[in-house]
Amino acid sequence: MKMKVLKQAGLPAPLMDALQARYEVVEYNTLPERDFRSMADEFQLLLTNGEAVVTGELIASLPNLALIAVFGVGYDGVDVQAAKAHQVMVTHTPDVLTEDVADLAIGLMLATCRQIPGAQAFIQQGKWMQESYPWTKKVSGAALGIVGLGRIGLAVAKRAQAFDMTISYCNRSPVKEVAHRYQPDLVALAKECDFLLVCAPGIADNRHLINREVMDALGSEGILINVGRGSLVDEQALIMALDAGTLGGAGLDVFSDEPEVPPALYDRPNVVLTPHMASATWTTRQAMSQLVLDNVEAFFNGEPLLTPVPECN
Repeated sequence: MKMKVLKQAGLPAPLMDALQARYEVVEYNTLPERDFRSMADEFQLLLTNGEAVVTGELIASLPNLALIAVFGVGYDGVDVQAAKAHQVMVTHTPDVLTEDVADLAIGLMLATCRQIPGAQAFIQQGKWMQESYPWTKKVSGAALGIVGLGRIGLAVAKRAQAFDMTISYCNRSPVKEVAHRYQPDLVALAKECDFLLVCAPGIADNRHLINREVMDALGSEGILINVGRGSLVDEQALIMALDAGTLGGAGLDVFSDEPEVPPALYDRPNVVLTPHMASATWTTRQAMSQLVLDNVEAFFNGEPLLTPVPECN
């Protein structure tokens, strides 16, 4: 008889196929409330993704829950403190997506600064027949400020060095054995850089970390890049800054209310938007799926979990 697992959010089809071959996967969002109450004590494991919200109430409603397996490196939607209080472990998928996210961060930096999508639209609209595309901004040799120098921030910094960029960073504390200059004040960092890259975790304390003051400090020539979480940036302040011309541009892979994106961000040559796809390559999503599966199998086999979140170590 297959063990039951509760699936609370979307997962890739290959991962679902592998899970369904081994376990009985029950869809939480289509489960009638009466059925859920009657089955709640049968679930030891909850499957979710990095964008979903797992509340303390949901955790408390599953009396035998022992593991929440997150498909994604971010797990800010999971009430980890509630999980710990109920002796529930949480796993995620770090490391395997670092390189892809860093690649897209650099891609957004180039695409926004050089206005690549805008230049393509310029050709497709027939405007090149009448005029030249406006000059854009140079990337090589520019100053890059990184907000959150974790795995992804370090991977971006490594790539930025190939562009001869001057790199500084803002973090909760200096990162050991890192040569890049530490700037503890976020506004000061924004004033000093041409590009401000955000890859900090989306915890509650970081909500609207990038506010109008930070954007004004970045300035009318500055470019904001966000591959962290949409909640890190005050979107209304961002729109106001773009409208006023006090911010040079933005490259965004994440948004506050995904998949909803403010239409006010559309059709701007200095704004590049991607649909939260930084880790969405076949290679990386397969590796993430395998890591989720490995954690699930380790759990049911009574073996140590491969990638528990730091709070559960």
